[in-house]
Amino acid sequence: MTRDLARLIATLVLFHGCMTGTRLAASLIALRDGYSAAAVGILLALFALAQIFLALPAGRFADRHGLKRPIRYCVLVGAVGAGCAVFFPVFTVLCFSALMTGAAAVTVVIAVQRHAGRSITGAVQLKQVFGWLSIGTAVSSFIGPFAAGLLIDHAGDVAGSTTGYRAAFLLMAIFPLASWLLVRNMVEAPLTDVPKAGKALRTMDLLRDQHFRNLMLVNWFLQSCWDVHMFMVPVLGFERGISASVIGIILGTFAMAAAAIRVALPIIAACLQEWAVLLVAMIASALVFAVYPLVHSAVSMGLCSVVLGLSLGMVQPMVMSMLHQITPEARHGEAIGLRLMVINVSSVAMPMFFGTAGTIIGISGVFWIASVIVGTGSRVAWALRKSTQNVGSSC
Repeated sequence: MTRDLARLIATLVLFHGCMTGTRLAASLIALRDGYSAAAVGILLALFALAQIFLALPAGRFADRHGLKRPIRYCVLVGAVGAGCAVFFPVFTVLCFSALMTGAAAVTVVIAVQRHAGRSITGAVQLKQVFGWLSIGTAVSSFIGPFAAGLLIDHAGDVAGSTTGYRAAFLLMAIFPLASWLLVRNMVEAPLTDVPKAGKALRTMDLLRDQHFRNLMLVNWFLQSCWDVHMFMVPVLGFERGISASVIGIILGTFAMAAAAIRVALPIIAACLQEWAVLLVAMIASALVFAVYPLVHSAVSMGLCSVVLGLSLGMVQPMVMSMLHQITPEARHGEAIGLRLMVINVSSVAMPMFFGTAGTIIGISGVFWIASVIVGTGSRVAWALRKSTQNVGSSC
């Protein structure tokens, strides 16, 4: 791993950690202040809402201005967003913080991924770089909430005070400021001229490309698998009479398996072809979902969780590698933004859909329907084999 890549990963960790830590602290203080679960749900949805509506504009902005200018603006946006909650930890300000930190996180993710993809050449290197970046995202999902939780529990010495929460928000505000020290001296990748107006800037032009459209479909299928697992496994476990702590362990094994395969991915990237990995991930997900309702013990569910985690953990680097190979250089940022928008829309809409379906056809039916959909959709992953030139394996 090069020094510049390490800086990019650290920047990603700091900004994404700022959002995840703020999300935890904001939800906990809202609950402590007596707000309902519905109100907290709205608060949490605002983090994703900012990313849904800002992803495409942020991608286009990155295409025009590169890495440093988007991050410079996001340093201010993220620090102000989390910092306001330090001084005014009330619900309306927390909603503002959610929008600001969510917006900063998605903009930085797009700028960093675009810069990383344009700074290297070759399909193997793309898979390795995005493998490392995916590890950074996983790390930030732990560091932000962990740091915020520690401060909430230990920085306040008076029961009922907001000192711990204020300390957590302050640390989250420092994260974006620290990131600027990492990127301010980095060399920008050469910019490609982007038309300022006209047909070339319409997002539908990207979607008219069959290869890009297939990649987005596969990405949506596999993101839905992630959403099904995270939302429905606790429901299935409760139905099976499994305790909350054991359900947490089952979900934890999924996260650990996904992180483990991402750690190994930069090493084994030369042995893998993107379309083949995505195809295997879809088939494995379909099989796991078909089996899940048939198992009743926590151990069996844990094994299913591990297999699914290993399969889905490889998806993001493969999708990002293919995306950079099949989209025009001048529109890499926009393509990344469109992918993130699809992911966030899915994460908001799919749990509501699954919950409604579960009340009508039962929990087992949801898993089996998901299995059929993903299994049938694997034909799209098979079609991706024509999207990029296969890279010879060095194994």
